[in-house]
Amino acid sequence: MTNYTTAPRSLLLAGALFGAFTFAAAAQQPAAPPAAGAAPAAQPLPPGSPLIGRPDNEAAAKLAPVAGPPIAASPDKLPLAKLKVPAGFNIEVYAAGMANARSMALSDKGTVFVGSRLVDKVYAITNKDGKRSVKVLASGLYRPNGVAFKNGTLYIAELSQVSKIDKVDDVLDSPPKPTVIYDKLPKDEAHGWKFIAIGPDNKLYVPVGQPGNVVLHDADHGQIRRMNLDGSGAEVYALGVRNTVGFDWNPETKQMYFTDNGRDWLSETVPEDELNRVTKAGEHFGAPYCLQGNIIDQELGWGKDCKDYTAPVGLMGPHVAALGMRFYTGNMFPKTYKDAIFVARHGSWNKSKKQGGDVVVVKLNKDGTVKSMEPFITGFLEDNKYIGRPVDVMQLKDGSILVSDDWNGAVYRITYGKQKVAAQ
Repeated sequence: MTNYTTAPRSLLLAGALFGAFTFAAAAQQPAAPPAAGAAPAAQPLPPGSPLIGRPDNEAAAKLAPVAGPPIAASPDKLPLAKLKVPAGFNIEVYAAGMANARSMALSDKGTVFVGSRLVDKVYAITNKDGKRSVKVLASGLYRPNGVAFKNGTLYIAELSQVSKIDKVDDVLDSPPKPTVIYDKLPKDEAHGWKFIAIGPDNKLYVPVGQPGNVVLHDADHGQIRRMNLDGSGAEVYALGVRNTVGFDWNPETKQMYFTDNGRDWLSETVPEDELNRVTKAGEHFGAPYCLQGNIIDQELGWGKDCKDYTAPVGLMGPHVAALGMRFYTGNMFPKTYKDAIFVARHGSWNKSKKQGGDVVVVKLNKDGTVKSMEPFITGFLEDNKYIGRPVDVMQLKDGSILVSDDWNGAVYRITYGKQKVAAQ
């Protein structure tokens, strides 16, 4: 916001003459040497840096994004024994060795595709004769976080484009270079990685996050777009979206639900991440003006009113980084989980006491609002440090679910019921 003030002409003229005089006098003086022992001037932060706006205090100075291990953990180093699930459920390692394993997609033939954000690869987990193996499907990509599958085709979302591999299950051993179908996405690094999915309308949905923590942005950011599967017909579907890295459609109403990460540096307790529901195209969900449906942003919300935006149907906790989510439509789990939403909360970084680093199950009321949020997988956070960080959840055809962990480069499988024991 720009503030304008007025002053008498005489004062303005006097100020200008004084400024000119002092500038000329200073120009004739030799430059003063820096004081002995003086700290060098702080370098400006790059555009979109998550540290922009960090309060100048001792507690906040200790907070910064948490860097994960650079390579995938070996299977014997995974924290499986420390992960807890509700009674009757089981958790096992489904696949490992995939550095920075992120979003997942399932093919008709059972291949699990896994994207990444910090490396250049898309992986394929195959299951042949009961034996699973991991291979690199594509490399040399730039932030290929998002993956989606439809009718034999794998769609891959990078920072600024979407590409595809046709008949992907038939070319796993010798995959071609992905073919670009849409290249009109911004190239901002901040919130630039994409989660993508194909809706019940057979359209591809692609988000574009805000290019920074809390910023007034142009018409190409802070939204969810949708397009035809060949990349044509792109249009804006939802507005006021700060950064969504997970969405799915209610199996009953076919309405889209999406997680949205709240802004940083307002406080350690607000705003909370959101769970939103789209009831019609063109809805605005408040960012960057209104936070969590009821807080006007202290920097950009002047003159705005939260009642003018669509409020979230539920709150996910402050700074928990709610990411991938899926409605559960399988039959393996108890009926109380039917049509509930499993949400991976990657975990906070700008909280002194970390929160999240878990998978929760969100159960809905009949009107589609949130009834309850319950822990489902815990143990990724130990002594205020991460030993794993869940990113995405996905249901397999048998009703079990997979959870990706980019910290360890692994995917876990959760089943329900008595586990089968191999014959001795």
